[in-house]
Amino acid sequence: MKSYKPYTKSRRHMTTVTFKGKVTTNKPHKALTSGHKRDVGRNNAGRISVRHKGGGHKRLQRDVDFGYKKMVPARVETIEYDPNRSGFIGLLLYRDGERRYALLPQSVKVGATIDTAENALANPGNRMPLKNVPIGSFVYNVELKPGNGGKLGRAAGTHIEVIARDQGYADLKMPSSEVRKVLETCWATLGEVSNDEHHLRTIGKAGRSRWLGIRPTVRGTAMNPVDHPHGGGEGRSGRGLRRAKSMWGKPTGKGQKTRRPKKYSNYLIVSRRKVGKRGQQQ
Repeated sequence: MKSYKPYTKSRRHMTTVTFKGKVTTNKPHKALTSGHKRDVGRNNAGRISVRHKGGGHKRLQRDVDFGYKKMVPARVETIEYDPNRSGFIGLLLYRDGERRYALLPQSVKVGATIDTAENALANPGNRMPLKNVPIGSFVYNVELKPGNGGKLGRAAGTHIEVIARDQGYADLKMPSSEVRKVLETCWATLGEVSNDEHHLRTIGKAGRSRWLGIRPTVRGTAMNPVDHPHGGGEGRSGRGLRRAKSMWGKPTGKGQKTRRPKKYSNYLIVSRRKVGKRGQQQ
């Protein structure tokens, strides 16, 4: 981690991830970049559907390939920072001359070979179906449906553990401690997502949050009763409710279950996630 000289109050505790020795270039591959207008929490009608989003620094979109369509060995040309995600990405040069961006695992260096095949070796960065991944291995960028591209385990430093296989399904232990079944014909990448120090950074000041596109969050207890279920009361009073609620009266926070009781994928959940820091460490 990189710390700074405290020439201002906000700079004193501010920390960032150091890119020295990790990122090999600061210019992206132009053919794989494009402009992109972010939704900043608005829906197709222009109305706010997700609060606390807006502004932020302008970003160049990188075309990252999360699918497993190209069954050709590739060599890692560069390791790059992507402002649109927390993990590092790498420019892969395939044997047929094509270049694509991919999410990189830890410990993979420039010049390493990444193989996408059913019988690939169990090396970090290689891609294969879950049915061929050794039990106990860590994977990331896991598909939920065969051929639909990686959806699970894409944040910096995260990994998913393959703990069992049975009746055409692989049992995966998620970073949240949830155990879930996924078809063993789905593909995954071996290893853990790069940039594992990302969660150690300290934002340090409100302005840096605004650069990231994060707007201020107002506590419900600081509002009036007409604006929030936690609002009202004389001075700094508690919420006055047994369980925390969102602005719309739905259960939220403090380990309350918010999953729909009849969700279509309930039969795939082997073990629900354990709430709290202590449960996630198990």
